[in-house]
Amino acid sequence: MPLTATNPLADLSHATAERYFDRFNAQDFDAVAALFSQQGVLIPPFEAGIVGPEAIAQYLKAEATGMQVVPVNSEASLCDQGGQQLMTQGRVKTPLFTVNVRWTFALSATGTIDRAEIKLLASLQELLQFNRG
Repeated sequence: MPLTATNPLADLSHATAERYFDRFNAQDFDAVAALFSQQGVLIPPFEAGIVGPEAIAQYLKAEATGMQVVPVNSEASLCDQGGQQLMTQGRVKTPLFTVNVRWTFALSATGTIDRAEIKLLASLQELLQFNRG
């Protein structure tokens, strides 16, 4: 699903995010990790950052297998040194539940991901229900 640009500067960041989501949904976690810079960081909910493409690929293979992501809307802005920030809201579907999330990508001027932070957009009440099954 193509992301909708709300800013003409967003083409590069939207293309990178689309590759991230497409490869994630294909469960090609090595290809997802290859989008990150060598010092790129993935920050999943409730966990410390995972640094570097190799560690990111290992993490995704262990934790994200079977998940599907559904990006809904996205907004880009410029950052220092020619990079961009892209905030995308959508959903993550797991075999047990679906949850609303926000991805915040910090991209270099060349389009590699320097940082990707994933935040759950769920209330404490909703999160507690996940544990109860």
